[in-house]
Amino acid sequence: MTVTVYVPRDSAALSVGADLVAEAIAAHAAATKQSVRIVRNGSRGMLWLEPLVEVETATGRIAYGPVQAEDVKALFDSGFLHGQPHALCHGKTESIPYFQKQTRLVFARIGVIDPLDTAAYQAHGGLIGLQKALALAPMAIVDEVIASGLRGRGGAGFPAGIKWKTTLGVNDSQKYIACNADEGDSGTFSDRMGIEGDPYALLEGMAIAGIAVGATQGYIYLRSEYPDAKAVLLEAIARARASGWLGSNVLGSGKSFDVHVRIGAGAYICGEETAMLESLEGKRGVVRSKPPLPAISGLWGKPTVVNNVMTLMSVPWILAHGGAAYAAHGIGRSKGTLPFQLAGNIQRGGLVEVPFGCTLNQLIHDFGGGTASGRKVRAVQVGGPLGAYLPASKLDLPLDYETFAQAGGMVGHGGIVVFDDTVDMAEQARYAMEFCKIESCGKCTPCRIGSTRGVEVVDRIRSGDRREESTALLRDLCSTMTHASLCAMGGLTPMPVLSALDHFPEDFRKG
Repeated sequence: MTVTVYVPRDSAALSVGADLVAEAIAAHAAATKQSVRIVRNGSRGMLWLEPLVEVETATGRIAYGPVQAEDVKALFDSGFLHGQPHALCHGKTESIPYFQKQTRLVFARIGVIDPLDTAAYQAHGGLIGLQKALALAPMAIVDEVIASGLRGRGGAGFPAGIKWKTTLGVNDSQKYIACNADEGDSGTFSDRMGIEGDPYALLEGMAIAGIAVGATQGYIYLRSEYPDAKAVLLEAIARARASGWLGSNVLGSGKSFDVHVRIGAGAYICGEETAMLESLEGKRGVVRSKPPLPAISGLWGKPTVVNNVMTLMSVPWILAHGGAAYAAHGIGRSKGTLPFQLAGNIQRGGLVEVPFGCTLNQLIHDFGGGTASGRKVRAVQVGGPLGAYLPASKLDLPLDYETFAQAGGMVGHGGIVVFDDTVDMAEQARYAMEFCKIESCGKCTPCRIGSTRGVEVVDRIRSGDRREESTALLRDLCSTMTHASLCAMGGLTPMPVLSALDHFPEDFRKG
């Protein structure tokens, strides 16, 4: 009898020896004449357990981790091919509390199947959304997305259906779908995990978007730091074309949609949609003035829907199950689920997909187990390097766009970076300004010069140089950057700076 063993091919697992583990399992099985089929799946998101090896048994998949190559012989000796106990055994994967308490819609297949297996993708619900979309009128597809309440998962939270409706309403012979996969925020990795673990879901979501708005070409702008995601994506596109899922006759419908991959050059600013479009066109990544909006005049001056990976990967589920079913999750105007990413000083880092409304306290303590250092949580940054630093007193805020905006923060891409009580928040404020100084495209003065002066003023405050006057100057500078910058790069940089000043003023009085 052949036993199926799952070993992740996700970058996080590869970085801690997953390939060596797979090789060791294959070698030991051959040496002991045991029949084993190794499936390279995506990551379940429990990154502290990687490499997480799973064994298919009659009662379900049994998880072992973190497994190193040197553990393999002992695992075989203990009978792990039959799900027997071992020090690294965690029981059934689905029963691990971290995993069990999630609501997986976007990540439902990730970690379950070989991400490049087209048959497995269909067997686990793939293509249902695209098949339904092909049977609907374009506006009916858009209406489902509007009904779902899906908002852009790239940070701004703009309603995806409204953006699609705008592009659909423009009369043009050529339209585009542009997927922003330039995931540059600190502490974020859901886009990478999505691409590496379920690439066909992204391609299906882009195809649905194309059919909805009348676009025939799609581009994925992938960050250069993701070589594993690139390899998976290119292979997935080739297989999707061969299967008739992409190309001139999508699923035999007579409709055309194809996808191409373009690699960025490592500029954070190209996460901004118009700078990304400039880069896609082969130009320097510099922010465009708006209007016109990309939905009306985007890539090469043509109507373009720009969404990020998580937005587009949500679309197949919405079309398969209906917009109302998706909107049943979440709270207020924040509908559906979001894959939150736990990073920084956290005991159990990883990805957690839950409906909006979950609190930071639940994510950090119930899922993450508190800080890795064992010390108290002092600050949490949500939404990337331009997100606010929130104090421990605000950890019970429900995670939704409006609540966080009222609290002076933003949900953004769902990245959560945890700091314990040893952090120097004045230093973190300086880092935010320095980050903007380095990554600014340079087009507008408030961002280009403001961030440079900001670093200098924070240094003055920290050194005690006319502290009161320098603090007032920093706040004035932040106001100018917020209201006069051309894009969110300069406009949001003051958010972490001001939040550090407001919630942790004592750190600016040291020295």
